[in-house]
Amino acid sequence: MLTMDGKEEIIETEIAMGPVHSAAIEPYRVRLFVEDEIVRDAEITVGVNHRGIERIMEGLPVEKANSLTEKVCGICSGVHLWNSVLVAEKGLGVEIPERASYIRIIIGELERLHSHLLYLAHGNEVLGHETFSMRLFYIRETVMELLRLIGGNRVQYGVPIIGGIRPRADLDEMKVQRIREGIDLIEEKVEAFAERFTSDPMIMSRITGVCPISRKDALRLHVTGPTLRATGVDLDIRREMPCYDPFEFEVITQDEGDVRANLLMRVLEIFESVKIIRQALRDLPGGKVVDRSWEMQDTGIIKSYVEAPRGRLYHSYAIEDGRVRGSVIRTPSMSNIGAMQYACIGHHITDAQLGIVQCDPCFTCTDRAIEIVDLSDNPRR
Repeated sequence: MLTMDGKEEIIETEIAMGPVHSAAIEPYRVRLFVEDEIVRDAEITVGVNHRGIERIMEGLPVEKANSLTEKVCGICSGVHLWNSVLVAEKGLGVEIPERASYIRIIIGELERLHSHLLYLAHGNEVLGHETFSMRLFYIRETVMELLRLIGGNRVQYGVPIIGGIRPRADLDEMKVQRIREGIDLIEEKVEAFAERFTSDPMIMSRITGVCPISRKDALRLHVTGPTLRATGVDLDIRREMPCYDPFEFEVITQDEGDVRANLLMRVLEIFESVKIIRQALRDLPGGKVVDRSWEMQDTGIIKSYVEAPRGRLYHSYAIEDGRVRGSVIRTPSMSNIGAMQYACIGHHITDAQLGIVQCDPCFTCTDRAIEIVDLSDNPRR
């Protein structure tokens, strides 16, 4: 801006948002440092949702502690439980029945559908397109009802257990047919949405080139999941999970790394999840769904990674006298959110919120971290 004497002066302003804001699904705090409406620096503070779940898990019986992991996140509760159960199964050497493995994957991909649809709905809400947002929530209802059909709840279905799945979640012919009809409807509705969404010039101009992150920066900042694949990196942990070996699917990538690429990533991944579910229903093996012949024993620290809807999810713990010791959970949003601070820099303030939510952040999941402070130079130590 120009001062009274005609000299140019740059004014830096701090704009704070949150921890409660109408554009945010969960509480978190954003500080934007702006010069002439351009973001020069950004800071995202988490911690409002921290509940100390790892600490609560300490000393609990393994199966009870596993169930507690569903409370980490209401959007991806199933994949948290699945990964926590996988930790115990790896440590105890448990082989689960093939039928149980297929049903776990059906649940996992349905959860990916409902997470991606929620992301798309929220993204359109931030864009200001309430009609698209409400239509996507309507499509998501079908997914939620399918999850309720299998597990008994729309959220926190409690399906995986050590050795397989809960018998109540087994699929009979009626359930299989309902799931087939449901994913057919979802695919039809998402195709119609995608056609209208991508052909709308106002929306495309609003999201194209907004807050991009390069492939190099994404790798440097440890971005994961669809947000990493939106920069052109062909990496999906499902290809490293033996339970996915029987299924054919494509790993979707985009190159631009901007808001448009991230939105399209989720749309296209929905069709791949539908493809996996169809294969699992078609080839669903017979037999039992749980093996209870395993015996509890002590283990060292066991680690497990799975591909959650937002990226690489890590769980680990040891077992001592049938109880959990040293549980650690690392969720994909931890590194993704940090990268979004970087993506906002250099862009207009009106694009900042779009840039933050493009990674599909889950702040309740993220609030697992601790701060490590180096006190080696402190004379009182």
